[in-house]
Amino acid sequence: MSARLVILASGQGSLAQSIIDAQRRGDLDAKIVAVISDRPEVNVLKRAEYAGIPTYVQPMLKDRADWNRKIFSLVDSLHPDLVISAGFMRILSPDFVTYFKYINCHPALLPLFPGAHAVRDALEAGVKVTGATVHWVDAGVDTGEIIRQVEVKVLPDDDESSLHERIKIVERSLIVATIQELLPTLERRNV
Repeated sequence: MSARLVILASGQGSLAQSIIDAQRRGDLDAKIVAVISDRPEVNVLKRAEYAGIPTYVQPMLKDRADWNRKIFSLVDSLHPDLVISAGFMRILSPDFVTYFKYINCHPALLPLFPGAHAVRDALEAGVKVTGATVHWVDAGVDTGEIIRQVEVKVLPDDDESSLHERIKIVERSLIVATIQELLPTLERRNV
């Protein structure tokens, strides 16, 4: 029985696309059962639909507790063995992150530069090397146990955009390799 993956994403979907492509090639013994976004107009939903993957939108609500319940219920209804943040720009409740096996790909070498502006923060700090980290998501912001990391050199002429693009390239292979590594260790949920 293949592992069931749910991808959470808020943007263009290049990271999600790398997972979709790996599944299509047969590189992952897994099935992407859904892509969920908090934003209805994002490209990641189009990518998933094109690949024949069901999509769902759970927009942020004024009542954050209500949103937390709805996103938890939606993901739980899909019976995932692994939930993957592929550029999902929302912090999920402690209940969510302790219930689901949930990983995130972050554009820095954690524990350095957590949060939403990691690439900018790395440039402002003047580091010569940054990178990408896949980690388990816990109740903190980018504080979960590190699974894998890959370094990316900061070039003298890098700006935030150029550095982030090079990190994204590394993230695409890193997330797939990490999922491949985790799949045999996952406890399958009965559906």
